[in-house]
Amino acid sequence: MEKRDSKGSNFIVQGGILAVAGIISRIIGLLYRIPLQKTIGDSGMGYYSAAFQIYSIMLIISSYSLPVAVSKLMAGRLARGQYKNARKLFHGALLFAVITGGASMLIVLFGADIMAGNIMSLPRSAIALRVLAPTLLIVALMGVMRGYFQGSGTMMPTATSQLIEQIVNAVVSVAAAIYLFQYGTKVAALLRVEAFAPAYGAAGGTLGTLVGALTGLIFLFIIFLIQRKDLKRAVNSDRTERIDSFGRVFRMLVITILPVILSSTIYNISDVLDQGIFGNVMEKKGMSEAMIAANWGIFSTKYKVIINVPVALANALCSSMMPSLTASVAQGNLKTARRKIRISMRFVMIVAIPCAVGLAVLGEPILTIMFSGEIHTAALMLRMGSASVIFYSLSTLSNGVLQGVDRMNIPVRNAAIALVVHLGVLYLTISVFDLKLYGVVLSIIVFSLMVCVLNWIDIRRHTGYRQEIFRTFVIPLIASLIMGLVIGLLYFLLSKAMRFEIATIIAILVGVVVYFVALLLLKGVRESEIRAFPGGNVLAAIAKFLRLI
Repeated sequence: MEKRDSKGSNFIVQGGILAVAGIISRIIGLLYRIPLQKTIGDSGMGYYSAAFQIYSIMLIISSYSLPVAVSKLMAGRLARGQYKNARKLFHGALLFAVITGGASMLIVLFGADIMAGNIMSLPRSAIALRVLAPTLLIVALMGVMRGYFQGSGTMMPTATSQLIEQIVNAVVSVAAAIYLFQYGTKVAALLRVEAFAPAYGAAGGTLGTLVGALTGLIFLFIIFLIQRKDLKRAVNSDRTERIDSFGRVFRMLVITILPVILSSTIYNISDVLDQGIFGNVMEKKGMSEAMIAANWGIFSTKYKVIINVPVALANALCSSMMPSLTASVAQGNLKTARRKIRISMRFVMIVAIPCAVGLAVLGEPILTIMFSGEIHTAALMLRMGSASVIFYSLSTLSNGVLQGVDRMNIPVRNAAIALVVHLGVLYLTISVFDLKLYGVVLSIIVFSLMVCVLNWIDIRRHTGYRQEIFRTFVIPLIASLIMGLVIGLLYFLLSKAMRFEIATIIAILVGVVVYFVALLLLKGVRESEIRAFPGGNVLAAIAKFLRLI
């Protein structure tokens, strides 16, 4: 464990490492859902999604915010050279994780039927939910380990563990889904209830999550044992007189975690409420449980999973930026903090805006390559909702900024305001106007837009930060629109002459090049900013060779 650079100059590099790992993990998560969806169908994915949404809420309540809290508190202590207190924090956080993760595991194990039936309106999703229950304890412990490493200024253990976790998850999920779907088919034939086959298949999918998380935890523990000597050496050199008690550690964790929990819960409970409201309204309109599950499977697998892939960059930069911002604030350096906010915002928008345009233009062929079953509805949802990639990226990053500068309660308030409006729009669009899944997409756009607007108003108020508009938003948007026109026309022409799969891949690759060139020609990114990206030196060399910079 080494002392942090006071300027946190490597936070973009570390964030880039975590971003690459996060995006690769999301892509793996997206890819394994292709055979998973083909195995258990849209109904199975509906049960799978319902179980995950309950699991996500319990995870948030128990431990989801532990990496954020531990990294933030760890960074503050290391910035002041308090290595003994940093070690005490780590031990206290582990104990905290055992208590909260263990309690949530027991609640889910014994309350799965009530949660699945009364909240999600899909009773048979309880099978998959019970399989997920032990993961709550495992992820709690893993969150403390990741927070320890992130607070120490290194994202590599977290990034590597994410990749290992997701790879194991993918392999086990598909294999277990195939086996349990076959078992569920026999149960369905015996009981004459068709829904058991996809419900058991969904449980196979969640088994992969459990095994993947366990593998990630084991990896992190091994890395910790290898690096433990550095911690001991730093602790022995520490002359801090006041050592925190476990009671103080618990209080600090709760104070730090509670606003993050509330904010994250509001974010994620919107998914649960969306499905609950959608299921209840559709049931009253005469839709069967199987059809409700199939519809939600389309939304959760063919729309939301794809939308969430580019948002991984914002999540990664938040994890990287928060300890760095905390250190800057602890040292009273608001100028450096504002610089970090500006750099993070530009990086996120450079990626999020072209992703949104690309999904709007090529969403349907991408979905057709990846999934079977109903595609048209999902493609229209992608065209309608691709803007939420930008808004969710903004809101995620702005939450991290406010938490990093110790304005922990503001994201909670803003998310709560947005949630109330979101639910009103949701009910109006699906109940009154009968827009079904399209109403869900529209309400999500409203929610994410409101959160990011409210957050950035508060960031300006509390940090004096003023966002540069032209290079951050306008130039990436113009470059993205140029890219969108090129790939749309290219795909249209190529799909007439070759298989649409090949045409789609060529269009995507050309789109990346066109956007990169357009961004450089429009002076939307500087050479120093290019070099800060992972692999940026190679990109900068290519751009120089082509005389684009």
